[in-house]
Amino acid sequence: MRGVSFTLGRERLGIVGESGSGKSQTGRAILGLTAPEGRVTAKRLAFQGTDLMHCSAQQRRALRGGRIAMVLQDPKFSLNPVMTIGEQIVETLRAHSRVSGAEARRAALAALEAVQIDDPVRVYRLYPHEVSGGMGQRAMIAMMLIANPELLIADEPTSALDVTVQLQVLAILDGLVRQRGMGLIFISHDLRLVSTFCDRILVMYAGRVVEEIAAGALAEARHPYTLGPAQLPAQAGRCAPPAAHAGPTAGVGAVSRPGGPGRAGPARQLRRLCCGGRHLVPGRARRQLWSGGRVGLG
Repeated sequence: MRGVSFTLGRERLGIVGESGSGKSQTGRAILGLTAPEGRVTAKRLAFQGTDLMHCSAQQRRALRGGRIAMVLQDPKFSLNPVMTIGEQIVETLRAHSRVSGAEARRAALAALEAVQIDDPVRVYRLYPHEVSGGMGQRAMIAMMLIANPELLIADEPTSALDVTVQLQVLAILDGLVRQRGMGLIFISHDLRLVSTFCDRILVMYAGRVVEEIAAGALAEARHPYTLGPAQLPAQAGRCAPPAAHAGPTAGVGAVSRPGGPGRAGPARQLRRLCCGGRHLVPGRARRQLWSGGRVGLG
């Protein structure tokens, strides 16, 4: 990844691109979840005055899951299969707050109710394999928001869900972000979905940001890679590959990911996201080759 640069306020920023374009790795770089064999370089990488490039491991653990949270893609593979949903939410809260067991349980039930789970007491006692995909994703959102973070990174939170459940989850996210005044980074491969949900959009290709545009001005996009899915043309013309982007400025700079060991299990990765600890991140990203023809992100 090269030249990834952006700022974020209390708004909804969408990062969109095909698989392997660097969307998820951008979010993980912010959280300090880049693999040990990888390298992050930036002129500036900061969150509300905290220098994320030079903060200590203890400061990282306090930020991760506390002030910055990340919702992973598929709850069936991200939640711990041997812990109940309630235990996992309570563990996250107690990792960042000094509360009693009873207080943590009450807060966990309130969090489940906030994501529109009708019977939070029953779901609190269930294991991840006993709930549907949509219910599991709601539980994961509750887990990430239990510590009241100021920034939420949602990494394709609806990709494993059917269309009806997708809309429900998006409505929940939208309501919670508005109520709590959080910043949101919404990562997706679906440009049309992002354009209806976010305020601004970053379009990524092959590790670079090729265009940044307001969601309401998507019809004014200039880059061919954005124009394809934005305008949905009927003809199948050929597009030129994206031009090189300028070097890194403020925000996330460059992420270099040499080959390394395989990826850690998603459940273990989620535990570290919520509760700190030594960071693990999936293995090497696949390089996407330009194949010509009209490019679609949806």
